[in-house]
Parts: sequence; structure tokens; C-alpha cells
Amino acid sequence: MKRNSLVSSEALDPRRWWTLAVLCLSLLVIGLDNTILNVALPTLQRDLDATTSELQWIVDVYMLVFAGVLLTAGSLGDRFGRKRALTLGLLIFGFGSLGSALAEDPAQLIAMRAVMGVGGAFIMPSTLSILTATFPAHERGKAIGIWAGFSGLGIAIGPVAGGWLIEHADWSWIFLVNLPIVLGALVAGRWLVPESRDESAPQLDLRGFTLSFAALSTLIWGLIEAPARGWTDGLVLAAFAVAAVVLVAFVRWERRAPAPMLDIALFRNPRFSASSAAISLAFFALFGMIFFLTQYLQMVRGYDALEAGLRTLPVAVGLILGGPSSAKLAERFGLRVVVPLGLVLVAGGMSLLALADADSGYGLIAGMLLLLGYGIGTAMAPATDAIMGSLPEAKMSVGSAINDTTRVAGGALGVAVLGSLLASGYRGDMDSFGGLPEVARDSLAGALMLGDPQVAAAAQDAFVSGMHTAALVAAAVALAGAAIAAIFLPSEERAPAREAVAA
Repeated sequence: MKRNSLVSSEALDPRRWWTLAVLCLSLLVIGLDNTILNVALPTLQRDLDATTSELQWIVDVYMLVFAGVLLTAGSLGDRFGRKRALTLGLLIFGFGSLGSALAEDPAQLIAMRAVMGVGGAFIMPSTLSILTATFPAHERGKAIGIWAGFSGLGIAIGPVAGGWLIEHADWSWIFLVNLPIVLGALVAGRWLVPESRDESAPQLDLRGFTLSFAALSTLIWGLIEAPARGWTDGLVLAAFAVAAVVLVAFVRWERRAPAPMLDIALFRNPRFSASSAAISLAFFALFGMIFFLTQYLQMVRGYDALEAGLRTLPVAVGLILGGPSSAKLAERFGLRVVVPLGLVLVAGGMSLLALADADSGYGLIAGMLLLLGYGIGTAMAPATDAIMGSLPEAKMSVGSAINDTTRVAGGALGVAVLGSLLASGYRGDMDSFGGLPEVARDSLAGALMLGDPQVAAAAQDAFVSGMHTAALVAAAVALAGAAIAAIFLPSEERAPAREAVAA
């Protein structure tokens, strides 16, 4: 096995911080694209005549493909070079962004968003694995904190950037804005990012890839389609059953595969498994919240796209404050305190959202976003460092891909589950009004287009009621993550490097 020598030979080389800058730039476009779309959803629904389920697919297909390809992309990075994987991902992501901007109907946009998901799956694990290979252990926590901060920053500023572009151009620019960032990362990365690989990397686990992707995609399909078809619809129940069976088959295959895509034994390490669960559940709450909050701000509160985007800025402030400071907090208080604390703050923020209605002051929303952002920033960096510290250096790409998969899969499930809870609540309330056209029963945007003040008011109340249910479920999920972290994370500051592997 070829051991990466970057940390030992270049520990004092200032170029490693320039390398981090390129990695953060590459990561910024991923975080940005996760949320820049949400503020444009009412515009897309109108311009492309998209249904509520199509809107969920436009958002979720990106994360679905992202999560499904991540582990395979990590393996390819180990085998053929992590810098090469990063470059390939940037090129694919740029192509998908251009195709999305040119889409003329929901189906085309969904397809191009899937292409972007493939690109993102190569970019994200490459950034973290290159970072981990480049920085010495005593600087790695700080570097990961900065990396995590940029990830959160992209997520947080997406609605603002999207709102500005919607107001001053059109929705295609929420995708075209990615192109100069991708180009800058490609050019800078050519000179500033070192190459590393594992020459003994095993063959790809194609069966594992197929099974994992099938399980996640059928589960999300069922969750998204359930509000319109009904939770007891035969196809929906069949999707859930297929997802469960395929997931069991995936786990059984990975346990006996000669070169598994996902080493199931890693999850026996409580440090690894609890950190993965914490990250997944935090992003479940974050992405689900952003999906419906931008619609609430525009269609219930009456803000335009830019005003709605600007009003999400407190989450960026919270992420910026929470991410970089989390390393010091973890050193002082330990993982068992800091990670659960972050998730409790996330739960508190979601509980505040459950108090919002059509007439609530903005202070309530700002407080919710600040609390949510700071909580995620506080939990994310130490949990990420715990995951990477549990893996051998030769498996950094796969390890970072596992870390990223927990984020993206959690986010995809958050949009699917919380969005479907909201949609089910909305449709249930609107069904009590007789004689409404299907467009009003399907979505708040459709009800507003009818121009009837009474229907609009009833639809807004139904949306808020569904949002309350979704927010409380998100809070409960975050508290469950906090309990898992408090019980299973080690109480010491940092486990000895690679101890899980030796065990």
C-alpha cells in the first residue's frame, strides 16, 4: 500500500492553506446548489407548470443521485486519484448546470439535476479526503472546521443569491451562476491541489452500488408520491416494501462481499456510527426546513424572492459562528457534550418554527434560523472529525464519501419526509372545502392563482398547519440524534488516531 506522504513532508508548507482555499471553493458550489433552488420554487411552479411532487423531485433527485453515487465515487477517487475525481466532478457538475439552465419542462430539469448530482458526488468526497491527506493531525480539526463552515455558508447564502437572481434576471441564472465558480476551481486546482491515491484499492462493488441506489430511490419515490396517491396506495406500499427488502439485501451482500463498497463493520465503532447518525439527522432537519420555509415566506408572508432570501441570512450567521468555534468547544468539553448540544439547538430552532403563523413577526423566524444554523455548525465539524479519525488513511475517499452520504441522504429524506408531511396536511385540510379545483388542492401556489381571497386564506392556513407538523417532527428527529450522540459518543476529547481500524 502506498502511504500518502503529504502530511509528513509538507506539514509546514504554506501551500496547504491555498489547497484548502481551492477545496472550499469547490465545496461552495455544492452547498450553494443545495439551497439556491428553493427560493425559486414558486417561480418554477408557475413558469414550468410543475406540480408539488415535481417540485420535490426537482430538489430531491439531485440529492438522491448524489447520495447513491457517493460511495462509488469515493472508491474511484482512491483507485484513480482524488484530484482526478475532483476535476471530473467539476466538469460534470458544470455540464449539468448548463443543461438545467436550458431546461424547458420539469422532466428536462429533473434529468439535468440528476447529472449535477453525479458531479457533486465526485466533488464532495474528494475535497474532504484531499484535506485529510494534506493537513497534519494537529491542524486537521481547524481545517475541517473551515471546510465545514464553507459547506454551511454555501447552503446558507443560496436562498439570498437565488432571490437576487430571480428578481434581477430569471430562474435559469440560479444554475448559470455555478459556471464561473466551477471554472475558477478547475484553474486553481490544476496548480494548487496535490494528487493522492491508494494503489492497492480494490475493485468496484457494482452490486453494492446497485442495491444501495435502488433502496434509497424507491424509498424516496414512495415518500414523495404518497401525499398525492395516498399513504395506503398499492404502489406506495409496494415502494416501501421493495426499499426494505433491497436494503436488507444490500446489508447482507456488503457483509460477505470480497471488496465491499461500505464496510458494515465500521458501524460497530460507536464513535463512527453515532457521528454519522448525528450528521444525517441534522441535515434531515435543515434541508426539510429550507424546502418549505422559502415557500412560507413568499406565499404566506408575501415577500418577493429576494426579500425571502435575505430573511434566511440568520442561518448563515449561525453556521459561520458555530463551525469554526466547534473545534475549541470539542477540545474543552468533548464530543459527548458538543455534538448533542448542537442537535438540541437544532431541535429548539425547529420548535420555534412550529409557533409561526401568517401574522408572526420576523423576529421569531430570525431566532429560529440563528439557533438552527449555530446548532448545525456546532455539531457538524467535530462529528466529521470523529468520522475521519476512525478510518485508515488509505480509505480517506471512501470514508469521506460515507460522511457525505450521511449528509446528503439525510437531506434527501428530510425534503421527502417533511415535504410529504406538509403536503399531506395541506391536502387534508383543503379536502374539507367542496368544489375546489385540483390545482388548489395540490398546492398553495395553485390556490393563490385562482384569485379568490377566501380560498387563498384557507390555503395559507392549511399550509401553515402542515408546516407546524413538519417542524415538530424535525425537532423530534434532532432530539433523537442528540440522544444517540450523548449515549454512544466517547466522553474523551479525541480518540487515538485510527484506533477503530486497529480494533
